[in-house]
Amino acid sequence: MAVAGEIVVPPNVLEFTRTAGGRKIMLMLGVAAVVAVMGAIWMWGQQPDYRVLFSNFSDRDGGAIVAELEKMNIPYKYAEGGGAVLVPAERVHDARLKLASQGLPKGGNVGFELMENQRLGSSQFIEQINFQRAMEGELARSIESVSAVQAARVHLAMPKDSIFVSEQKQPTASVLLNLHPGRALDPQQVSAIVHLVASSVPGLPTKNVTVVDQNGSLLSDTSKAASLNGMDPSQTKYVQELQQNVARRIESIITPIVGPGNVRAEATADVDFSRSEQAVESYKPNQTPDAMAIRSQQTSESLNGTANPAGVPGALTNQPPAPATAPINAPGQKPAAPAMAAAAAPATNTRKDATVNYEVDKTIQYVQQGGGGLKRLSVAVVVNYKKTTDKSGKSVMQPLSEPEKTQITDLVKEAMGYNQERGDTLNVVNSPFASAEQEALPKLPFWKQPEYVEYIGIAKTAGKYLLIAVALLVLYLKAAKPLLRKLSEPPALPAPDHDALQHAAGGAMRALPPGQRNYQENLSRAQKMASEDPRVVANIVKTWVDSHE
Repeated sequence: MAVAGEIVVPPNVLEFTRTAGGRKIMLMLGVAAVVAVMGAIWMWGQQPDYRVLFSNFSDRDGGAIVAELEKMNIPYKYAEGGGAVLVPAERVHDARLKLASQGLPKGGNVGFELMENQRLGSSQFIEQINFQRAMEGELARSIESVSAVQAARVHLAMPKDSIFVSEQKQPTASVLLNLHPGRALDPQQVSAIVHLVASSVPGLPTKNVTVVDQNGSLLSDTSKAASLNGMDPSQTKYVQELQQNVARRIESIITPIVGPGNVRAEATADVDFSRSEQAVESYKPNQTPDAMAIRSQQTSESLNGTANPAGVPGALTNQPPAPATAPINAPGQKPAAPAMAAAAAPATNTRKDATVNYEVDKTIQYVQQGGGGLKRLSVAVVVNYKKTTDKSGKSVMQPLSEPEKTQITDLVKEAMGYNQERGDTLNVVNSPFASAEQEALPKLPFWKQPEYVEYIGIAKTAGKYLLIAVALLVLYLKAAKPLLRKLSEPPALPAPDHDALQHAAGGAMRALPPGQRNYQENLSRAQKMASEDPRVVANIVKTWVDSHE
């Protein structure tokens, strides 16, 4: 009766395994099983190391990537719940470059390659929609090139052109950004994205571009710039860089004196970004007439009086006078009037008027002052106590002396460009720094330290192959070799049945005569004694030999 849990072997199978042929078949099956296990271990050792080819892709891109890998006969497998495709490590770069030449993965955004699949007979509306989709996809790809952006979506609203100027509408755009975890965009980067989108769409102004992140925060809010004292992000960045530059210059010149980490400096700059234009027109007092330039001069002369008729009456008097034949007068002499004319000239009144206009001294000056001028600079510097050694050899912290503080103050003034007329202020304080308690970090084990990572990887690979070799050797020595030895041995004769032999011998002895029966009984007893206690038999034989000698 079979007990529960035991394997019941049919009697014919047991009889078959007891035969010579059955034993050989069982040994051959055992050898085959051992060889199969050794082959499985070897194949496990030769399994390639898989690395990530692509991850975080869309389902459409995943299907296209798998199809291309099957065409290229590259083995692959999935990881991370199907979110990543793994290929052998030695073929990662080859497969990535071949897939990139085919535009995979596309990233879920359709670009201008959509225009390559235009169907014959498409309407103008379909062509316009495809162009807008292609434009949105290309803009999304460009925005995703920013390091902090993980994914982007762009929506364009492009109104139709109208022949009426009053009905013209400007296009608008909205951008949704999905940023990497722990990353953020500064106002300068947001402004760059806004200008990128506005410059890519004809007629799109920057004010019509809206940028939103994955948390629903409005990044392109222009009212924030107006709230910062009327400064735009570029002006705010300029002030911050100016303050940081001043603090950095102060720390760099004081650090060699007090040591690294013993000085802190902060600066506050008041920058005037207003632009002004000024026109000045000034007049100087009049100078002496000799030193003044004549602008214009006018002279007039008038004669008043009546002249009596003179001369010989007749036709000769009506003729024009002949040319003068008077001699040339010497310089400074007045021409001599003819005696007759002087005698005949009547008395007249003469009047002369002269008007002279001089240039007036005038200065016209145009002054244009650009924005970004520094109005006032305030700097605060904290210097740590200096470390000294007392008589007992113990390190103590002591305050700076007055000459040392004066020296540091003068150096800070030179480094910051101190200007008292501008209203700059400087405050240098010498105070002990509160040292923060450093947290004791757990020491990394040597197998996690960076300098041992490469060697540990080599050791792992060597250990893997060594384990495979040891497993194969043990299987060969403990299983395969004994089975092969048994297969090569000749079949052993069946062991005699002692009970049957004794029973047969007893029957034969009873059939013998009484004399022979006693002999046979004594012989069987001697054989039994020799088999049970061979030492006694050996001593008896030794005694017989010694007695015969």
